[in-house]
Amino acid sequence: MRRSEHRILTTHTGSLPRPAALTALYARRAAGEPVEEAALEAAGRAATRHVVRRQIEAGIDVGNNGEQMREAFFLYVRHRMSGFGGGWSRRSFADVARYPGFRAWNDALASGRPNVSNRDNVPEAVGEVRYLDPALVQAECDEFRAALDEAAPRGFAEAFMTAPSPGIIAAAMRNRHYDTEDAYLAALGRALQVEYEAIVGSGFLLQIDAPDLAMERHLSYQDRPLGAFLDFAERVVEVINAALANIPRERVRLHACWGNYEGPHDCDVAMHEILPAISRARVGGWVLPIANPRHAHEHRCLKDLPLDQGQVVVAGVIDPLTNFVEHPEVVAERLQLVAQSVGDPRRVLAGTDCGFDTSAGRGRVAEDIVWAKLAAMAEGARLASRRLGLAG
Repeated sequence: MRRSEHRILTTHTGSLPRPAALTALYARRAAGEPVEEAALEAAGRAATRHVVRRQIEAGIDVGNNGEQMREAFFLYVRHRMSGFGGGWSRRSFADVARYPGFRAWNDALASGRPNVSNRDNVPEAVGEVRYLDPALVQAECDEFRAALDEAAPRGFAEAFMTAPSPGIIAAAMRNRHYDTEDAYLAALGRALQVEYEAIVGSGFLLQIDAPDLAMERHLSYQDRPLGAFLDFAERVVEVINAALANIPRERVRLHACWGNYEGPHDCDVAMHEILPAISRARVGGWVLPIANPRHAHEHRCLKDLPLDQGQVVVAGVIDPLTNFVEHPEVVAERLQLVAQSVGDPRRVLAGTDCGFDTSAGRGRVAEDIVWAKLAAMAEGARLASRRLGLAG
């Protein structure tokens, strides 16, 4: 995993805007309508090449495939794993439930366009969960590699791909089959291990998306004691570590957040409460929100995140939920504060708080503004690099 040895490197959290036609196909399939798989794959391949090129143009150093071959950051596993069926609707976030006016406005906004919901009619585990065929993830890896080859000689300093935490699947795609939650988590860990190892085996960094390690406090655990949630987080990290047994720590980074939605977030768990569990993950870096206006002050908590040799922090300095284009000076100031808290600017990368389109059609930022925001981040990283004494 690259460190910011000579300048602060730029990256992001994973999902990038999908074309309207591709989003429509995903939304139709999620609704149970027949979709021609060949057309879906062709649209995904074209979108992958588009986002690779645009990331490079925006100045992204550590980029990915934008998750274009998936309808959502975790729901896609229903097409690659056995055992999922039925459907249920998750409860509302605790903060959203407190503001019925906001909830009505938000629901109306989402209903006005094709999208894939990660809350309504979500599949359940109704049978044994296992990975169906390693060729499924390998095809996505190969397609990303082909897109990178087409972009040569320009390209990324390093490339990554995402895969979900077993915890977010267990929480969102509820268990209706296994005797215990631990048994369900273990089965998910074994299945996800196939994806984790395929991604790293294909030469990419692995990013594990684990919003469950923060978000589930005000969702699944909103009516339960903090200790119960922290126990859940610790058990999830144990399963993640088991799934990473064959992968070098420096090839993995972990993303945790409070949910990629615009909302009050005044029921969120504090960062210092979750850092002890998160820090136990056997990874080489953490991807954490810092631009979020509810959590921007918590960069100070990074002083308490024990960083071993080579470990890094990807600081979210861009908000993926607003069409404001951050000024490069704002980005630079945020990076300087994070570097001060971490204690070494070489251990800091610039990133986004979360993805721009975590479920197809649910993104809140126009595509052209996404690229402008990423370009502003790159310029801000250059400013911060000079001010922090890196060659920049």
